[in-house]
Amino acid sequence: MPTAPTPPDSTTAEMDAALADLQAHATEWAQRSLSHKIEMLEGLLPRIADVAGRWVTAASRAKGLAVGSPLRGEEWTSGPWALANYIAPLAETLRHIEAGTVAEALADRTRQRENGQTVVRVMPDGLYDRVLLAGMTADVWMQPGVTPEALAETVGTFYQREAPEGRVALVLGAGNIASIPPLDVLYKLYAEGEVVLLKMNPVNAYLQPLLEVIFAEFVEAGMVRFASGGAEVGQYLTAHDAVDTIHMTGSAATHDAIVYGTGDEGARRKAADEPQIDAPVTSELGGVSPCLVVPGDWSEPDLVFQAENVASQKLHNNGFNCIASQVLVLPERWAQRGAFVGEVRRVMDEAVDRPTYYPGAPDRLDAFAEAHPSADRLGPSGTRLLAVVSPDDDEPAFQKEVFGPALAVTALPGGGTDEDPGDWLERAVDWCNETLTGTLGATILIHPRTRRALGDRFEEILSRLRYGTIGVNVWSGTGYFVAQGMWGAFPGHTRDDVQSGIGVVHNSWLFERPQKTVVQGPFAPFPRSLLLGEVHTAPTPIYFVTNETAETTARRVTEFAVAPSPTRLPGIVASALRG
Repeated sequence: MPTAPTPPDSTTAEMDAALADLQAHATEWAQRSLSHKIEMLEGLLPRIADVAGRWVTAASRAKGLAVGSPLRGEEWTSGPWALANYIAPLAETLRHIEAGTVAEALADRTRQRENGQTVVRVMPDGLYDRVLLAGMTADVWMQPGVTPEALAETVGTFYQREAPEGRVALVLGAGNIASIPPLDVLYKLYAEGEVVLLKMNPVNAYLQPLLEVIFAEFVEAGMVRFASGGAEVGQYLTAHDAVDTIHMTGSAATHDAIVYGTGDEGARRKAADEPQIDAPVTSELGGVSPCLVVPGDWSEPDLVFQAENVASQKLHNNGFNCIASQVLVLPERWAQRGAFVGEVRRVMDEAVDRPTYYPGAPDRLDAFAEAHPSADRLGPSGTRLLAVVSPDDDEPAFQKEVFGPALAVTALPGGGTDEDPGDWLERAVDWCNETLTGTLGATILIHPRTRRALGDRFEEILSRLRYGTIGVNVWSGTGYFVAQGMWGAFPGHTRDDVQSGIGVVHNSWLFERPQKTVVQGPFAPFPRSLLLGEVHTAPTPIYFVTNETAETTARRVTEFAVAPSPTRLPGIVASALRG
């Protein structure tokens, strides 16, 4: 299947010129009026609409997704939809900042937990969310010390500066999810007031011509530039004197190579925390994400549906997601453990085949298989791996992200009918915090009856889970698509122990000190949900690899995001309910 052409590698002269252009316009952008910035932001929407179809086609071809495959829905949602969906919430925040109405806008959304922690309900955000995201909520929890009274002061702090000086940011784009690079560009532009050079990842550099169309007004104004090429181009740019800040998406190893260098000298620098570059680096670096299953009495439809949920958390984008669930954590004495693992194995085996397109995947999967000789090889091509492992601390799957379609399944002691499920969940949370590498995201699956029995204790358990995004009955990866939520690691990583990264992106409210996003969704789809006491009309989630109408639904929600209209809602709902 032919793929779109990629731009040639940028020359040093081209990169020097691009950075000089950005330096010349940096302060102009930093001090530009909010009304003008909002106008430019909203001007992106028709350009996204113009290229959305070509964008999805190019990405689908590059990933080997056949025409008509429901899996192409992933390229709609994680491409043009994710970008378009971010613009309206961000523009709304900017308007509140301009009008001085941030405190009023947050007042009805904000509550304070018993321990004093401030929590903001950021989704649903209006009637359209209540229709399209029925049954889902998202809260942003703030870091300790942020009180409800002072919350507004932490919003859009860049805009509280007088006559700010401009800065040039280098964004090192991700190669797996197509909306990551443009969303990172927007965060640098609007949250931090910086002009941006986007260096495309070689894996998806074919998107550069389309992103140049989308950002054409910013390019013409000297606020955005592009570069392409491999490691040599990246090395040249990260060490360039004109670069004031760097943001990257990738691995901790790549981060350390940029900050400290490679080989023995890089190791020495890291041990001494002596960076080889001056620019500060923020990052989103993935990690080992768990999915915890709380013991309960599940029906057979529950087992099947949640098995599809778990398999999709791993197989979305064929596992090439920093947030892919890598470790399924089960209660050892849960009576339905064997049946559930069997269902997960079946869904992973029967899901539509697709290429392992990302560079290095065969080697990483071979290494996983070598470390786990008894792992099941699943799927039509046998490239999906499922290994049942001991919960011992030295298990490789707990320490290193596979970044591919491999799932480790482990069981922690307890979880029988004679034990409080909350006690098991508390131990499981502690185990994840202490054992698994990284803090990007975690998922908890819990039956509504069990959740109701735990009462307020469940939120207290969530507060102990040290992850940047927590999904309750929905994959933590859905937090990536919540424009109003923060996306990034749990705060506290350092340059010399970076794990899942430093800093946040998305975060359309522009909170200065968010701690985590908690996204909660239904345990069962409508109408079966009514039998469980869940009142909503949510269908099968669009990220499920078993969703048969995902492409149609995703295309329609993208069209809605670029041009919202109530007349578009019936078509979206009808398609979603057939999924």
